[in-house]
Amino acid sequence: MPAFCRDCLVPLETGPRCPRCRSFRVARHPELFDLSIAHMDCDAFYASVEKRDNPELADKPVIVGGGRRGVVSTACYIARIRGVHSAMPMFRALKLCPDAVVVKPRMNVYAEVSRAIRSMMDELTPAVEPLSLDEAFMDLTGTARLHGAPPAVMLARLVRRMRDELGVTGSIGLSHNKFLAKIASDLDKPNGFSVIGQEETLDFLAEKPVSMIWGVGASGQAALDRTGIRTFSDLRRWEERDLIARFGSMGHRLWHLARGQDIRRVSANTPVKSISNETTFHEDTGDAEILDGHLWRMAEKVADRAKAKRRAGRVVTLKLKRADHSLITRRHALREPTQMADTIYATARHLFDQVGQNGRYRLLGVGISEISDAADADVSGDLLDPQAAQRRAAERAADSIRARFGTGAILKGRAMR
Repeated sequence: MPAFCRDCLVPLETGPRCPRCRSFRVARHPELFDLSIAHMDCDAFYASVEKRDNPELADKPVIVGGGRRGVVSTACYIARIRGVHSAMPMFRALKLCPDAVVVKPRMNVYAEVSRAIRSMMDELTPAVEPLSLDEAFMDLTGTARLHGAPPAVMLARLVRRMRDELGVTGSIGLSHNKFLAKIASDLDKPNGFSVIGQEETLDFLAEKPVSMIWGVGASGQAALDRTGIRTFSDLRRWEERDLIARFGSMGHRLWHLARGQDIRRVSANTPVKSISNETTFHEDTGDAEILDGHLWRMAEKVADRAKAKRRAGRVVTLKLKRADHSLITRRHALREPTQMADTIYATARHLFDQVGQNGRYRLLGVGISEISDAADADVSGDLLDPQAAQRRAAERAADSIRARFGTGAILKGRAMR
């Protein structure tokens, strides 16, 4: 059976461990060298970066997220053992893990590490489809001759480079389509390498819960459960026309996924629809200076992400949630796309002034949409604001300083509010 050592990458014939380095981390599967669709998912990405940059956190439970009124962005595996998970309200997470160290997200740093990982992936194949900062699909079909090794070995080399050069780990799922590759990457986390072959697909899925289907949320699971569909075997008992009649267009997809069929290609050109940032306050606030400081910081984070992705947006969105949970959303379409924090902030601030400063807020968010290439952004002047070009030049200069000396090397006064 095809096998190789995931640590030193040498091929193996028999035995549970590598004869060269004595590692037990061996990848072994009948179709190991025949599969080429992969999903790489970093392990507790934000928390891993925080532990890398602060070794004192190595053996401590770490939660990356907002204040007590916020939610968990990422929890390290020590905290996960206590029951903490992403999107959990912070107050509940701290109740489960009271000794956790809570760290505020540093999106600029995570984006920088993500860009380095993406560069490593691009060296393997041009077919890389990012899903977020910390995960992506890859299609390595036809790359064995180029790299002198099958895709499985190159994927193991990728995560080894990530560990050695960037200080973060990732888990690999390898299969014959995207649906199964994503399932596989979650089977043996952290630092896992799982394979789902074509021959075993039906047997592998048979008794698995349909909650494994990516995109089927709580309401979707409830709808399936009401019809008695709890496993893939249950789903296979339905005719395709009956699933379509019951679940609409989703029924067609369910019928195929029940059989492990997914014809979607790995696309390197999947469009980004929006870029946003929001925060839930520890306490409701109506303080104009505090809110203004948050508006600037969020505009800056959105701009940083847009610049990292080489994208720009023409529509700026402001999101506010009052103390009574009522939601306010305002949008403004610009004359041209932008990726500049100054423009995003000024537009969001104008929208905020239109809403008015009466009352207290528990959540604030800023975003851009109608995304396009950065080459089309911020190219013309503004006759009503002759200083705009000067501020753009200053912002680009500040970006260069931060890229060289760190994100805290230069700050605007309003960011300190």
